[in-house]
Amino acid sequence: MNDRNELLAALDYLEHERGIDRVTLIDLISESLRSAARKAVQQTRELVVRFDDKTAQFKCWAKLTVTETVVDSAEEISLSEAQKNFPAIKSGEEIEWEVTPKNFGRIAAQAAKQVISQRLRQAEKRNICESFKDQLYQLVNGVVRHIDRNEIIIDFGQAEGALRFQDKIPGEEYQQGDHVTALLIEINADKPGPSLYVSRNHPDFVLRLFEREVTEISDGVVEIKGVAREAGYRSKIAVHTSQPRIDPVGACVGLRGNRVKTIVRELNGEKIDIVNWEPDIRKFVENALKPAKLSSIEVNEAQHVVKVKVPEDQLSLSIGKKGQNARLAAKLTGWKIDISKAEVQPSEAPQADYQELYRHAVEKISEVAGVAPAIAEILVQNGFNSLEVIVAGNPADIADLDGIGEELANQIVTAAKVQIEQ
Repeated sequence: MNDRNELLAALDYLEHERGIDRVTLIDLISESLRSAARKAVQQTRELVVRFDDKTAQFKCWAKLTVTETVVDSAEEISLSEAQKNFPAIKSGEEIEWEVTPKNFGRIAAQAAKQVISQRLRQAEKRNICESFKDQLYQLVNGVVRHIDRNEIIIDFGQAEGALRFQDKIPGEEYQQGDHVTALLIEINADKPGPSLYVSRNHPDFVLRLFEREVTEISDGVVEIKGVAREAGYRSKIAVHTSQPRIDPVGACVGLRGNRVKTIVRELNGEKIDIVNWEPDIRKFVENALKPAKLSSIEVNEAQHVVKVKVPEDQLSLSIGKKGQNARLAAKLTGWKIDISKAEVQPSEAPQADYQELYRHAVEKISEVAGVAPAIAEILVQNGFNSLEVIVAGNPADIADLDGIGEELANQIVTAAKVQIEQ
């Protein structure tokens, strides 16, 4: 600040144009000047800095004890000196005495500039955050500016945001200039740091992607009833519609799978299972555990547990790799799911009959899908023991099996669909 007019003009501007309280601003500047004042003057007892509206200057005041003879100049003032301003003062009384150092105007100007600049940045940040408040838990798009040790800084146009490492999809890597779509999960208006925090591993990120890609969801015709996610690996979503002519799962998959493929690409290959939501928990659990076929379902309402029994050849399929299928099904339905092998009576499944069924399943799949018997055996051994199970399953699960891959998996599923439809 070069003179009093510049300081007053700045204070008026901040108060009337930016809505920053003048008194609060002056208090902040005064507080920041206290430490500088302590270094510049001897008096340290109850030292205060105040703003003089008449002169537009910050001045220092110290509380001193009036005494006949001064022993400690930092604590005392002589009676004769004090009576120049306070004629009626007596020895032993306390007064506030101005102790402003000669160069304090320059120090005050620097402090005022720093405080005003800081308050302007804070006001600007609050305004930016206010403009984003309606986008909380919505998708936002930005560009990677730089990468810190613990977070990725992203430019969202009006504001700067951060994608913390714990909010990334596992395995993702970013470079400066990369375009990023993420879910806005936190608006930081008052604390230090970026204005926005975003996430790509939050379950709602998948939900918002489906809203963006599937018009039936954004229009309210199809409703997402639940999302269960293990980011970077697999997600399950439950969908429902009250309109009988619409297939909610088909709407989400899209023509030739284009809609769900777009979402999978955004998620860097994360698998997605789309199932029909049902009000009957038995049917809902059955859908959530697909493509496994279940033998029986028992519901314990009191304990909120669903006990599921599956044939032996469906056990690994129902549980999934490292328990993932069962775990996600439990998250999706909100019920604890206990999966166990169904007991098989000898009369129900003699060994000879089992071998015959196994051989028949391998031959059927090999014939229809046009694959080698060894490939058909891999499918049967992993629970894909009929054309119906293959069609109901996730092609990505088939692609993951040894020796198959995505192209062959799509060929197998397409051939099975054609055979069933004939």
